[in-house]
Amino acid sequence: MTLVPHVIGGQEVTGDLRSGPIFNPATGEQIASVGFADTARVAEAVAAAAAALPGWRATGLIKRADVFFRLRQLLVERSDELASIVTTEHGKVFADALGEISRGLENVEFAAGLVHLLKGEYSEQVSRGVDVHSVKQPVGVVAAITPFNFPIMVPLWMTASAIACGNTVVLKPSEKDPSASVFLAKLFAEAGLPAGVLNVVHGDAEAVNALLDAPEVKAVSFVGSTPIAKAIYTRGTANGKRVQALGGAKNHMIVMPDADLDSAADAAVSAAYGAAGERCMAISVLVPVGEAVAEALLPKIAERVAKLKIGVGSDPTSEMGPLITAQHRAKVAGYVTGAADEGAEVVIDGALQEFSEGGFFIGISLLDKVQPGMRVYDEEIFGPVLSVVRVASYDEAVNLVNSNRYANGTAIFTRDGRTAKQFEFDIEVGMIGVNVPIPVPVGAFSFGGWRDSLFGDSHIYGPESVHFYTRSKVVTARWPEPSESQVDLGFPSNH
Repeated sequence: MTLVPHVIGGQEVTGDLRSGPIFNPATGEQIASVGFADTARVAEAVAAAAAALPGWRATGLIKRADVFFRLRQLLVERSDELASIVTTEHGKVFADALGEISRGLENVEFAAGLVHLLKGEYSEQVSRGVDVHSVKQPVGVVAAITPFNFPIMVPLWMTASAIACGNTVVLKPSEKDPSASVFLAKLFAEAGLPAGVLNVVHGDAEAVNALLDAPEVKAVSFVGSTPIAKAIYTRGTANGKRVQALGGAKNHMIVMPDADLDSAADAAVSAAYGAAGERCMAISVLVPVGEAVAEALLPKIAERVAKLKIGVGSDPTSEMGPLITAQHRAKVAGYVTGAADEGAEVVIDGALQEFSEGGFFIGISLLDKVQPGMRVYDEEIFGPVLSVVRVASYDEAVNLVNSNRYANGTAIFTRDGRTAKQFEFDIEVGMIGVNVPIPVPVGAFSFGGWRDSLFGDSHIYGPESVHFYTRSKVVTARWPEPSESQVDLGFPSNH
């Protein structure tokens, strides 16, 4: 059986004392295993990154950019191969895997243009004969800890900016679908990245804690659930590291009475059930404003759901694949089966649907008359479950979103520009869509939420990543005449 290796200092490494299984979610069969790095193995990866840092930091910006130009070309040329890896280990349909690669490419393209964003500032003659300039320098060794749901896009969110800024990286992908990260490391090497600049280690909490405790690691990027994000932020910052830890979400989609309900229904189905709901930007709460909107919208959603094909991701006719593990399937099904006891109306019960393929498939669920306080509303489900919370007014919808513990993304569907503009002003959420159900920013902007969806001060990728992965240094310089001599014990003044 295939053993997925670590990549340390440009070499594939195996021989761990512990390992874990990798399943094909569409069949439920184990297809490989992956070694779990212990503290000593993580130390090897960190040491390799630290050893590569001086040389990579000294590499010219144009040469760094050239690596990303070549990497982009390689990702385009081998996207089908990479998408197949993602589909096999994650379960998402092939088209969705290709879409993930496409969004990851945006970050590679952004990294290729970082020459401009890494420019400092210069002011001459701030005082007589005194000039001041600032520079942006890499923070050092960076740890990137990524989730299972986007095994290529999220690693590119982190590694592209971090490496382009002159840092070296230890990437710890999810142990559930780790092969994409190993493939990515190979493409980076083929693009000309020196050995040790990007290292990949696999494992569980022991590997994560080793990265959080390693003195050489200066910054940590994480995407995952809120409890783990909070724990990583707490431990990492206690060790003096910069940490950006993106947590969970409960994204609402508000549908106003003037909205195009057919477009809204299309968007709700796509955003709630795409990738089996295993997206931190999935719409999990539909908020129709007014009973008339709810009564008209729900049948449209149910009609579309009935036509969706759930199946093996490699089948081009499949629109939704399985969940990642049997345990996660059971957890998602538990939310659905318990919804009626909480007072919700189960319009479509996907937990009861059976599949001939085996694997970790689950059907699509639609729950109506959900209210805050119910588990299906309060907790992140991360599955193909859409809850409907009916409200009477725009103000009630805004209060619902703003009072939720999560604040990752939200969307409003309306034909009225004034309502949309007011929504942008009123809503307290990091990413907003106007007639766009999944408002993931393009690579030139940054991604991140508020409240319990983000721990740290910097959003991920885009301009904020430059701030996170660099430190500013300010130089004040004066070149006096050789014969000039002056002693002044006062505080320096620029007047």
